[in-house]
Amino acid sequence: MWTRQHRPRRTGRLIVPALSVAVLSYFGYHVYHGEFGINSKDQLRARATVLQAALDDVRGQRIALERKVRMLHDGTIDKDMLDEQARRALNLSHADEVTIMVSPVDRIN
Repeated sequence: MWTRQHRPRRTGRLIVPALSVAVLSYFGYHVYHGEFGINSKDQLRARATVLQAALDDVRGQRIALERKVRMLHDGTIDKDMLDEQARRALNLSHADEVTIMVSPVDRIN
């Protein structure tokens, strides 16, 4: 014959739900704040727009430089471009010209 020596505990029923809540809250936190979470996704999109703007700016500068280089190639030298480059390199101007000094930061290519 079997006898009961202890009282039934009610805390045993709370172990599985408590562990489930802990695991779900852990994964829920990392879904939002994790390395590949929702918050990181928004930050990556914002950084992508900033980098795309920088890329467009650099592409514009490259196109302008390619246009200047194309003008300086043999057989297609533009006389005005050659004159401008020579004056800038030698730091010369004619007596009847007006020279406007612009800092390299403010110069528009």
